[in-house]
Amino acid sequence: MTARTRLEKLRERMLERGLPALFVTHPANRRYLTGFTGTSGFVLVTARKAVLLTDFRYVTQAAAQAPDFEIVRHGQLVMDSVRPILEEEGIRTLGFEQEGVSYGSYAAYARQLPGVELAPTEGLVEELRMIKDDAELAVMREAARIADEAFAHILQVVKPGVTERELALELEMFMRRMGAASSSFDTIVASGERSALPHGVASDRVIGRGEFVTFDFGAYYRGYCSDLTRTVVVGKPTDKHREIYEIVLEAQLAALERIRPGMTGSEADALTRDIIRRYGYGDCFGHGTGHGLGLEIHEAPRLSQTSSTVLMPGMTVTVEPGIYVPGFGGVRIEDDVVITESGAERLTHSAKDLIVLD
Repeated sequence: MTARTRLEKLRERMLERGLPALFVTHPANRRYLTGFTGTSGFVLVTARKAVLLTDFRYVTQAAAQAPDFEIVRHGQLVMDSVRPILEEEGIRTLGFEQEGVSYGSYAAYARQLPGVELAPTEGLVEELRMIKDDAELAVMREAARIADEAFAHILQVVKPGVTERELALELEMFMRRMGAASSSFDTIVASGERSALPHGVASDRVIGRGEFVTFDFGAYYRGYCSDLTRTVVVGKPTDKHREIYEIVLEAQLAALERIRPGMTGSEADALTRDIIRRYGYGDCFGHGTGHGLGLEIHEAPRLSQTSSTVLMPGMTVTVEPGIYVPGFGGVRIEDDVVITESGAERLTHSAKDLIVLD
């Protein structure tokens, strides 16, 4: 989908909501609409104009990356550059992204745009971003491939005596060597009883024997994220290790097989949650089954008990059930998938049978 096509779709949504202009501040939305990768800038879209406002550092870059946009170098107050455009087109209502504008910024905008109504909006660009085009999916497949390669690599490094932090660093360095700009988020390596922490960011804990080690990480590649989780056992697993692992694996495989377009996020969540509850571990699964990912590591749609979003072909989501037993440890297994016309296609392909490392 070209930037011009994305603009047309956005304008259709603006027209449906009676918005003559939209001011975009969210960095991911800015990049999605324009292709501009700089770290500072704003987008103003009206029925006739598409403007990318940035400071002196990025004017040349913006012109090269956003050819479908008029590039405006703004001064200290960005609204000093927005106001003349609104006046020229007789616009008296300006939509803004309510999730990304602080109250302080809102108050400043109101002072700087006398006579203009500021209208809060939610999800206008994010709704477009939920459906990935072929070019986006190609990048996400490569981000997923890098994560898969990183997991295969880290299996050769894991052993008793290394720390979680050392393993996290090795993962991140490997992904960069494979072409990633960075990791998608702070890498999680959680071992032993810490594996019961769903977001147990790597610590100085030393890996021991007879315990789970959970790896949750992703590659940030050409603006897009991958997100992979695997849990292994170092040393001899107990019956409890095997029980928990097999339940989570059963739940994850069932969801991958049955998830399809037309389901709501809550119906997709139930595919894993019902299985885990049936085995008596419902209270040990406290997060959602998954979330959307793309330009951001967490974006719409969500696979959760409260999500009414209907899944559609082209949506990319994670499927990541887990069981977390305080004082013992936990298991999470996660893959990235794209919703297809009839089901889901996996983007990540790392092995999922219980891996036991001596």
